[in-house]
Amino acid sequence: MEETVVADIAHTALPPAPGADRYRSLDFADTAATLPAGQSYDLLATPESAMRWLAAHDLTAPDVKLYEVCTQRTRALRSHVRALFRARVDGSAPPEQSLRALNEALTAVPTAPLLAWDGAQGPRRVQAHPTDQAVSHALATLAADAADLLTSQDAGLIAACGSAPCDRFLLRTHGRRHWCSTRCGDRARAARARRNSASE
Repeated sequence: MEETVVADIAHTALPPAPGADRYRSLDFADTAATLPAGQSYDLLATPESAMRWLAAHDLTAPDVKLYEVCTQRTRALRSHVRALFRARVDGSAPPEQSLRALNEALTAVPTAPLLAWDGAQGPRRVQAHPTDQAVSHALATLAADAADLLTSQDAGLIAACGSAPCDRFLLRTHGRRHWCSTRCGDRARAARARRNSASE
């Protein structure tokens, strides 16, 4: 039976994959991962862990309280973003429901900072929205980032980690490298060495 681990980021989760520093949607897609020995983790498994992840990525204020329904919406969008990335990697048509879900997230709320005025500072841009729309704004921002990545020159660099059973995504940075982390690269090299020695 597969064991799901709600990750303590410092100890269980893999480090961000190449490209996650440029595209938050890539890091978002990788908030769930399959690990060796039938283990996995999900950084959005609970409202508390999802709130920490969103706040750490400047998508919500740290004091925003998430409820399970918001966490489910966040995990659902992640699933659709992963499906879109998988289709890009496979060179196949993306699932229609994933395109629809991403577009619904994009259009649910305005993502651009609004123009505001106050007597002391004059005109300024603010990300003003009611607290109950905080998650919708976060999801719209992540959807926009995913759409930007999928339509950018970097889209051709999206790859799936090549070290089974890992199922994370990354942007290829060095030729044909398809590993999301040093740990996965070491595991892939060790498996290749075992195969080579067995065939001799």
